[in-house]
Amino acid sequence: MTHVSARRGALYVSVAATAWGTGGAAGSLLFQTGGLGPVGVSLWRYVIGATFLVLLIRPAGRPTLTGRTLVVGAGMAVYQTAYFAAIAHSGVAVATVVTMGATPIFTALGSRFLLKERLGRTALLALAAALAGLVLLTGESVLNTQGAGTQGAGTPVLGVLLALASAAGYAGVTLVSRRHRDDGGPEAAAIGGFVVAALCLAPFALAEGVLPEVSWTSATLLVYLGAVPTALAYGLFFRALTALRATTVSIISLGEAVGAALLGVALFGERLTPLAWAGCVLLLAAVAVLAARADAA
Repeated sequence: MTHVSARRGALYVSVAATAWGTGGAAGSLLFQTGGLGPVGVSLWRYVIGATFLVLLIRPAGRPTLTGRTLVVGAGMAVYQTAYFAAIAHSGVAVATVVTMGATPIFTALGSRFLLKERLGRTALLALAAALAGLVLLTGESVLNTQGAGTQGAGTPVLGVLLALASAAGYAGVTLVSRRHRDDGGPEAAAIGGFVVAALCLAPFALAEGVLPEVSWTSATLLVYLGAVPTALAYGLFFRALTALRATTVSIISLGEAVGAALLGVALFGERLTPLAWAGCVLLLAAVAVLAARADAA
């Protein structure tokens, strides 16, 4: 497998975070146009994502069913479905900033005690600044969850709890993938995780309703969701974990929160006040500093 430098790894995570930032909006639109629920959207996302990687990327390693694959796939099933369910209850902006805000905290704790990774001064300062920005952004977004961003009769508190569950699953996938980063290629790891996640979700999707309402809009959204925020983003994510510490990857990934919040404003009428915009700027500045000074593993 080609060695990935720390700088290139930081670039990969930044691109992945940008792509992920559009995933919540695509999923939310599928709720409206495709007649799918959170489990159905997640299932199709993984099936299409795995198909794209198999057909287009030709992974260097062969996907195999290992303990890592099972854990990663189950974690993906949990955190992705919990994330889309959180969107349905509290809106794109709140679901994303709570998920992404809790993720680096869970990851930092796990990497310190399980992987024995230490955070440098730059990473600690970046984490503090990013979380401060998320507090500003989250606080203002929560106050505005009664706008047009929620899907139907949502329950904001339940949405926050689901977002925290999503963060725990996301952190678990990051830590396991980092610990077993040399087991096969990153694309093979992504494909294996997608397949296991889809199998975990299939029974629940069948009960919820797995067939979308077919239209050009829903078909386009499904293809986009599988190709960009899934196949591309996760392929880059797993590759970055071969070069960067788990916590570094999770902090840079916080850039997703800003993109998702902006899409929530543009597409769903979610409102951000000047204080929330200041939070966006602070978060992006922290991510930019850490990405520019990323340390190798």
